Amino acid sequence: MRAVIKVGTSTLTYGNGNLNIKGIENLCKVLSDLKNAGNEILLVSSGAIGMGVGKLGLKEKPADIPTKQAAAAVGQCELMYVYDKLFSEYNHTVAQILMTGDDFSHADRYENFRNTLDRLIELDVLPIINENDTVATSEIKVGDNDTLSAMTAVGASAELLILLSDIDGLYTADPKTDKSATLIDTVEGIDENIISLAGGSGSSLGTGGMVTKIHAAQLCCENGIDMVIANGSDPNVLYDIFDGKKAGTRFIGRKA
Repeated sequence: MRAVIKVGTSTLTYGNGNLNIKGIENLCKVLSDLKNAGNEILLVSSGAIGMGVGKLGLKEKPADIPTKQAAAAVGQCELMYVYDKLFSEYNHTVAQILMTGDDFSHADRYENFRNTLDRLIELDVLPIINENDTVATSEIKVGDNDTLSAMTAVGASAELLILLSDIDGLYTADPKTDKSATLIDTVEGIDENIISLAGGSGSSLGTGGMVTKIHAAQLCCENGIDMVIANGSDPNVLYDIFDGKKAGTRFIGRKA
């Protein structure tokens, strides 16, 4: 199976921006095992700005663009260093791909992106993709890595997209404020009711939230790709998802 796994800032770092060592070690171990089993894995990883905040000793995520981009530049180095070190322990080679919105909207760049992904996978390399936050501005930003991962899944002709976050999936109501809220395990189609269940943004260090995840699901489903939202606190949930077991919320892609 060719699958794109997106991991959010809240899964990779603590609230202060410092690396969640246990979390990222477990993630790399499980992804390496799934790759060993013959699956083609592409990782979309948030966390550059969050890790940059921690590395620079900033008290909170910066609000101004230059400091955000500076934090991303510092954090991306740290992020890839950690991934390279951990995946190499399981004999897997990683590659970094940094994207902007322009790369998806220009036909030549998009084709080059797709060709590079295919060749890396042929070479048994694990691509790690992130938005190029060091140069991206509002005009060229994809905006969030939920959308970026969906666009990557489409470009890579993946069968499955998995969004790992700090939430268990889509609920009938906000579980933080409504104790009667229940987890929706399967979504066959995205209608106005499903869209209305999306709330606001996610963690203070991240940029996503349920709104961006529903948007990603729409893009995937329109292209026949299943998408799963699951809690990334325990990466072992990936085994259940790859085995087709119920975990989180699965959006069923419309097959042609």
